[in-house]
Amino acid sequence: MPRRGERKSRPRPTIAAKSPAPPGRIAVRELAYVYRHQRLVHQIDPTEFRCSVLAGQLADAWLDYHRKAALTSSNTYVSAIRSFLKFADTHLAAAGLDPGEARLDGGPVDLAEVIYQWEEDLLPRYKSTSNRPNTLAGALLILVGHRAVRDPQVPERLRRRAEGPPTFRGGSSEPLDEFANHERLLLRDAAQADIRALEKRLAAGRALLAEGQDPRSGGWRSLPNLVWAARHGVLDMPALLTHLPAHFRWWPKPLRDTVTDPLFMARFGGKYGVMTTVSGLLFPNELDLQPFRVLLLLAMGDATPEEVHDLALNDLEFSDEGVRVRQTKMRAHRVRPHLHGNDGPRENERPLEEDEAPGESAYPGTGNWDVPGLLRRLIAVNTMTREAFETDPWLFTAVESTDYRRRMTAGRAMFRLDGRRFTDWISTHPDMEGEPVKISQPHDIRRLRKTSKTTRVAALGGSLSDLAGDDHHIEVFRGHYAHGTTAHVLAGRAINRAQRGVFSKIKPRKPVLVTEGAEAMLAEPETAAELGISDEQGKALQHGELDMGVVNCRDPRDSPHTPKGRLCHVAPAMCMICPNAVVFTSQLPRLLMLDDHIAHMRKVLAPPVWQATWAVQAAALKEVFAECAEQLPEARQQIEEGKFRLDLPLGMRTEYDR
Repeated sequence: MPRRGERKSRPRPTIAAKSPAPPGRIAVRELAYVYRHQRLVHQIDPTEFRCSVLAGQLADAWLDYHRKAALTSSNTYVSAIRSFLKFADTHLAAAGLDPGEARLDGGPVDLAEVIYQWEEDLLPRYKSTSNRPNTLAGALLILVGHRAVRDPQVPERLRRRAEGPPTFRGGSSEPLDEFANHERLLLRDAAQADIRALEKRLAAGRALLAEGQDPRSGGWRSLPNLVWAARHGVLDMPALLTHLPAHFRWWPKPLRDTVTDPLFMARFGGKYGVMTTVSGLLFPNELDLQPFRVLLLLAMGDATPEEVHDLALNDLEFSDEGVRVRQTKMRAHRVRPHLHGNDGPRENERPLEEDEAPGESAYPGTGNWDVPGLLRRLIAVNTMTREAFETDPWLFTAVESTDYRRRMTAGRAMFRLDGRRFTDWISTHPDMEGEPVKISQPHDIRRLRKTSKTTRVAALGGSLSDLAGDDHHIEVFRGHYAHGTTAHVLAGRAINRAQRGVFSKIKPRKPVLVTEGAEAMLAEPETAAELGISDEQGKALQHGELDMGVVNCRDPRDSPHTPKGRLCHVAPAMCMICPNAVVFTSQLPRLLMLDDHIAHMRKVLAPPVWQATWAVQAAALKEVFAECAEQLPEARQQIEEGKFRLDLPLGMRTEYDR
């Protein structure tokens, strides 16, 4: 049964909105709500625009629509309002109209026409593949339509415009493809190496912390003392500028060794580099957390990047079997629990303390690279961050400089700023030649999820319903994941494999040609084995017991053209394309007569009919004649002397010759 908190009704956002201003008064419209565990505040000040009345009306419609539609985010609506109001100010003034007279409930300004002009102005501002113009236009029309339903004074032309769609469709772009397998392995190996290096660095920092003391009494020129200051929140730029020598060469060697980047030397005489480096000995930054993000997305194919990013300590429940992760999918308003088992024994794991329970989220371990092991290691590297800064219990909590690089602070990692993104992490790993490792563009974190999905496709195969699993509908998987290169390659291989199986069964095989000398030795075991027949078959062939009229047959009751156990009923028409056929050189006259019959039928039958009926047999006869061309004149002579005749069954003449 679902546990507490797993089934939730659609949450209504927490809104702190200022009430609409009374008529004749212009006030700032403000909306505050929580989205993805963050408090966001949007404001629209009508006094910023010359069409202030229109701005106030659109802002009121936005606040009312956000509340009644229970929206989780209003970024698009605020952007649409601001874009339209800026355009209206310029456009109306250029047309000789007063922007202050524009309003939703009538007036001299035709707002429907202004909306058309604004939509045309949006298109050149974005790429042809962008969906942003369509999204902004649709958001504005929704707000205008929301006001039109509640205000009978909205003009009919503007009302009809609000009921219609945007004038242009959304842009179409190429869907993201997964990373190639060698790229996946490069990213995996780089992430694992970075995590090992991070754990080693933090272990060295904890050792220095054990040696350090308060620098306000023990001195600021000792590296362990600076580490102690970072742990207890007294390390900042004012303290370093005050207590460290101004020139770099007067610093103790352990401090000089901490600064390796020339950029840090140019800023604040290297003191900023000391602050960030010393802090990094105890606390990971956003770039340090990228490897965990990469490996978790590769391992958790059922989780989106947002779900992994939003994980907190109370979303994890560890046990001896693995870890139970509660994932929150914001767009679908779903809470999904998933149990990730231990893939193997954990290495280098310390034993539990007496007062420590196996189910606690702080359960340590550095073992495998499975999901439980990765989450344990992520918790371990961030434990001191949560203790020192008393932050919210996010798994991805990073320590970065803030306040104009004056001090270090902890917060939820966002992976958005320059130097902290996924592509920045990739660029920090050089290849064998010292260049950035070659990973195909774009460096989009969503491609990792597609990579894990296509890895599952390669491992499982099967139908779309099997591959979609329990986290997608079949059509969603077909549209968003089945288009990947890996899926296409695997599908192509499967089709080729099936076609090869069919073609191998229908591909004509040449009959075995037995020379006159070998015909006399068919009863000998060595000769029979060379031809792939048994001793009994060799004797029967030698005595003419398996003669089918034109050629011999190894086993007339094992024909590929009739059910097994039944006598072949298509001889001699199909003998030349049967793998059971055995041709003696003494049968060449009858084969020549069959070839003449096929040539005659070419004149009688329609070309498509002859091609479907006799073309393969004619080609097989030519191959046999090419192997024994020296004996063909003698065979022709025997035909002219009347020593041979071609007896074709009546059924063959009625079935094949018309």
